[in-house]
Amino acid sequence: MSFAKTYCAELEGIHARPIEIEVDVNVGLHSFNIVGLADKATQEAKERVNSALKNSGVKPPNKENRKITVNLAPADIKKTGSQYDLGIAIAYLLATEQINKIQTEGKLFIGELALNGALRPVAGALNFALLAKSKKFKTLYMPRENTKEASLVGGLEIIPVENLEELLNHFEEINKIRAKSKTKFKPSAEYTVDISEIKGNEYAKRALAIAAAGGHNILMSGPPGSGKTMLAQALNSILPPLTLQEALEASQIWSATGMLKDKFITQRPFRAPHHTASPASIIGGGQTPKPGEISLAHRGVLFLDELPEFRRDILEGLRQPLEAGEVVVSRAKGHLNFPARFILAAAMNPCPCGFHEDPEKTCECSAFQIFKYQKKISGPLLDRIDIQITVPRVKIEHLKKPSQKSKESEELKLKVRRAREIQAKRFKTAGLDVVTNSEMSSKECDKLIELTAEAEEFVKTILEKSLISARGYYRILKTARTIADLENQEKIDHNHLAEAYQLKVKE
Repeated sequence: MSFAKTYCAELEGIHARPIEIEVDVNVGLHSFNIVGLADKATQEAKERVNSALKNSGVKPPNKENRKITVNLAPADIKKTGSQYDLGIAIAYLLATEQINKIQTEGKLFIGELALNGALRPVAGALNFALLAKSKKFKTLYMPRENTKEASLVGGLEIIPVENLEELLNHFEEINKIRAKSKTKFKPSAEYTVDISEIKGNEYAKRALAIAAAGGHNILMSGPPGSGKTMLAQALNSILPPLTLQEALEASQIWSATGMLKDKFITQRPFRAPHHTASPASIIGGGQTPKPGEISLAHRGVLFLDELPEFRRDILEGLRQPLEAGEVVVSRAKGHLNFPARFILAAAMNPCPCGFHEDPEKTCECSAFQIFKYQKKISGPLLDRIDIQITVPRVKIEHLKKPSQKSKESEELKLKVRRAREIQAKRFKTAGLDVVTNSEMSSKECDKLIELTAEAEEFVKTILEKSLISARGYYRILKTARTIADLENQEKIDHNHLAEAYQLKVKE
């Protein structure tokens, strides 16, 4: 036999697509060529495969006077990375009949080979497992370090491989490798800051509960040291635990970036990039487009501290993801969609010195400086933030008091969880594929949101007296719907609308 074929996969953004590895061994002077639009890392597989085969006790390509051609198909797709090593090595051994003929249909080979034949982990293991399941592959061979995240996907036989020699013994049935069992998903309950640790700021905690219950974006403004960062960190502690589907979505993104080392995501992501970060690192992109911070925060929280200090193009780049729940990275050869359904928690000072309208310390900024500083946040971006609150300085007497009782904290978490359950039931009945109130479209708002007669009158009043955009109107309705869900009310009354309006509009 001089021809053999195995299967591998290529990552495109966060999704994988199958790639055929064809190896042809022909008579002629020795050469080893990889074709099929392979990048430098993939081309270097020749040297890794040579050394790995030699150190695994089989004859490598450079010891034979033959012309060896490796084709990665489809040829018009750019191949990147080192995950092709294992598939190339197995296909070569089959083509040269150094191992017994095995059935490669329905089998996916993933892994980078070390020079001694060991298998190194690669990025995107979970993505490859999801591909294998969707394309009806039955068996997935991959490095042992990658199997924990891949085993979150059921319905696959996942073979954890330590080194090439071990896999060859497995094929020869000398020593069979035991398949990795499916991992049971269990959400984690570990948080950096718990809501019970927040002292004072009851109004801010109420706003956090509304944001958590409905997935609403929140902007906190206040003097330095008022607790804005701690409040943002505590938001994760009141969010409901990840579901299996949400964990798969988040883990798929992290796996594609290579940040998922030996396990999958078990708690909601909390990302806090520095304001000096580049647009590609926040929004996503690069020469080989990869997800940015907004995608890494999918189904979790993106915290932007000192919001006005971020570059203008980054802030304006948030507008489309905040509206659509995904970011589209366009390049000349095509475009990629990255999920970005996150809660934006932002914090800022009211002025450059931070003490504008502070009752205890005098602001040193001029009116123009204050205006210029606040104008760094554009109107369209503010329009997409449902909750905008002022966080006052916490008084010393509040700091000296013991932390909030854990019982009260658990009650707040339970209240948020029940509100999410009410939303889930409502959306399921309506046949909608959304998770929180903030994700509803205007059409879905008109269909699902019911107002009392008093609430209808209140809506007319605020529309007549306030310059609210159509987007702002629907965002107020969605926030009011969340407040009503927290109180287990079927219809929205004027109190719910009044609170939502107060949270949205700064007078």
